Amino acid sequence: MWSVIRKSRRMSMTCSLLAQSLTLAYHYNSSPAIKSTCNPFSLLVSNQSSSSSVFLRPVSAPAIRAFCSKSDAMSSAQNSDSVSHLTQREAAEIDETLMGPLGFSVDQLMELAGLSVATSIAEVYKPSEYDRVLAICGPGNNGGDGLVAARHLYHFGYKPFVCYPKRTQKPLYTGLVTQLESLSIPFLSVEDLPLDFSKDFDIIVDAMFGFSFHGTPRPPFDDLIKRLLCLHGYDQTHQKRPVIVSVDIPSGWHVEEGDIGDEGIKPDMLVSLTAPKLCAKKFSGPHHFLGGRFVPPVIADKYKLRLPPYPGTSMCVRIGKAPSVDISALRENYISPEFLEEQVESDPINQFRKWFDDAIAAGLREPNAMALSTVGKDGKPYFLFF
Repeated sequence: MWSVIRKSRRMSMTCSLLAQSLTLAYHYNSSPAIKSTCNPFSLLVSNQSSSSSVFLRPVSAPAIRAFCSKSDAMSSAQNSDSVSHLTQREAAEIDETLMGPLGFSVDQLMELAGLSVATSIAEVYKPSEYDRVLAICGPGNNGGDGLVAARHLYHFGYKPFVCYPKRTQKPLYTGLVTQLESLSIPFLSVEDLPLDFSKDFDIIVDAMFGFSFHGTPRPPFDDLIKRLLCLHGYDQTHQKRPVIVSVDIPSGWHVEEGDIGDEGIKPDMLVSLTAPKLCAKKFSGPHHFLGGRFVPPVIADKYKLRLPPYPGTSMCVRIGKAPSVDISALRENYISPEFLEEQVESDPINQFRKWFDDAIAAGLREPNAMALSTVGKDGKPYFLFF
């Protein structure tokens, strides 16, 4: 059974769609006295002052599972081609300016970046279903972002693990490690990692290398990249695998040219920081987010940055549209994105007509029956059968 709960524009009420089959026995009539057990497909409308959503259990590959939050909705029309992309030199210059004349510290920027990564993950992969997170952190600032993200994910309700094989003794990084240890977050050596990531983790955060990386990855990161790359073979056999979230630059990619030799990580989510780097144009995964809500106007003006607006108090914003859901799979897999008010027809009957047309277009068998039940502000029910 799946449900969609939303606030109606016209009636200021919440609609919950419950369905397990589109087939309705024809001998039921349209009397208002129909028993609730007689309609397998109903729209229940009740008085509510706020809207909410129900996120459903996925049973298929994570790449087809899409959630759309309010931040997604506000930015879903933001075409990734219309967003500015930075060269490696520009990215370095912006960081130098932020930490120089503009007075930011690396600690500040790292904290905001890591928080952006954690909130982006929480937008799509809920801890009730993707709670086991492995953060693989490199020796530089990108790795620091991963350490910060792991801490925030812990406070968001996830169960993070950290692999940090090449530690630095700089106070900033030792402090981040101490913070994680105080939360009893496990640190795993490369040797401690399981051979098959899919059995122990739901999410892998790739925080190995950032935009300042040059050359070829060295041990142990070269082997870790290969192991993550191998996970995509699971898609061909429909085996469950952890989703991969890359921080700013997918490890193994050239900062500007992307995955040149097809030997880099193929992330399901890319969280670009400050502004997307040129390699992000080659990203083809389902979820691209922008984080790092700290770009002052002087930077945006100097580099003529075109960036999507952040909604409300959010620390991340989606770039491009959320992936669509296969309607024909709903009856089998019960997968659905959140249903937002701006995506809904004001007239519920028009909405049902649209759903019905979509069902036919998707090739659903016998999309021929549904029941609409509403409860007005006075609490009186009304039923319509189609």
